[in-house]
Amino acid sequence: MKREEKIFKAETKELLNLMIHSIYTNKEIFLRELISNANDAIDKLKFKSLTDTDILKGDDKFKINISVDKDNRTLTITDNGIGMTYEEVDDNIGTIAKSGSKLFKEQLEEAKKGDIDIIGQFGVGFYSGFIVADKITLETKSPYSENGVKWISSGDGNYEIEEISKQDRGTKITLHLKDGDEYNEFLEDWKIKELVKKYSNYIRYEIYFGDEVINSTKPIWKKDKKELKDEDYNEFYKATFHDWNDPLLHINLKVQGNIEYNALLFIPKKLPFDYYTKNFKRGLQLYTKNVFIMEKCEDLIPEYFNFISGLVDCDSLSLNISREILQQNAELQVISKNLEKKIISELEKILKNDREKYIEFWKEFGRSIKAGVQDMFGMNKEKLQDLLIFVSSYDDKYTTLKEYVDRMGDNKEILYVPAESIDVVKSLPKMEKLKEQGREVLILTDKIDEFTL
Repeated sequence: MKREEKIFKAETKELLNLMIHSIYTNKEIFLRELISNANDAIDKLKFKSLTDTDILKGDDKFKINISVDKDNRTLTITDNGIGMTYEEVDDNIGTIAKSGSKLFKEQLEEAKKGDIDIIGQFGVGFYSGFIVADKITLETKSPYSENGVKWISSGDGNYEIEEISKQDRGTKITLHLKDGDEYNEFLEDWKIKELVKKYSNYIRYEIYFGDEVINSTKPIWKKDKKELKDEDYNEFYKATFHDWNDPLLHINLKVQGNIEYNALLFIPKKLPFDYYTKNFKRGLQLYTKNVFIMEKCEDLIPEYFNFISGLVDCDSLSLNISREILQQNAELQVISKNLEKKIISELEKILKNDREKYIEFWKEFGRSIKAGVQDMFGMNKEKLQDLLIFVSSYDDKYTTLKEYVDRMGDNKEILYVPAESIDVVKSLPKMEKLKEQGREVLILTDKIDEFTL
């Protein structure tokens, strides 16, 4: 059987060094990348099987397996996907400029086959394993090869590649973890489950850890809305965003067009406990092709809606090589504007159709809306003015500015009075006289109300 010792090409060796020390700022990202590659390998097999049914001989239950061996300090990821030939391993892993996933993605787009989608960056993503490993062993077999292939490297610029006897189709990647306390956690069951839940919970195929499936496979935001009940949204919200209460409102969006994305937003019933602390951060979770990218993407939500929790999943985001930060945010700007319009529209509907529910919302989050009116020298005031409500002397209930104006008649001014409480305002002698004249007054009990108006 064929066996060779080779040296990485210069640009590959340089990028490998960057990969280990610079590109990935978060060690735990490696597992996301390797799982994404395994997902792609199965997708490639499914694609090939559309025209070659014999390719699925043997194990036809698509899955990904993860295992750890604490004694030998190894972590292994196995899939039963397409595998690779000797030449493919040498090309895709030996040369960073060539990527099996990239080439396949181009073929897939030309063929326009549905229900298959490449999410990994094989070649680039594979090297992320060297962040935590001082040696990587890859064993793989393509259904188009009689023998399997074994590839070994310590990330020092050299690698060994040889043909081996292997029966089963697919790929097995074994990471020999570096010594050090910071790497020990990647041998712990709880850590593996935590990382899969965080980054790869919605990968298309089941991920096994031992006999246990540890991912959910299909995200709630990509299920048919007709299948979902309020209880499903409530459970997802509480589990994902760590709130004891059901949300006040959820918004489930599927947008198609130049930029296609899914969004699932929640307005909580109560202010987050750390809302007025420096630790509070706004932003929505960001996914691309069901893979978790970022916990708090501020660009997706304006400051005055910072209390909203949720997520966006967009397949066409421009990501950098490590998928940790965005190269450009043009897509995010479009998504953000669309979400802003949708949130305002939904709040206006509640204000119109369920005043009590809106008042409940307003008492918790009205100050943020009022701050939004004032922010940027009033740039957003026209967007938000129809969401403002104030207590009125007309009936001691909340009113919108439009409702006030509709009752003004021949009067030319909107009257208001700042005070510590409604009772203080009612005790003012001037109020009795205005009431006799049929004049309505807005009662401002929040310190920022007057400036908002």
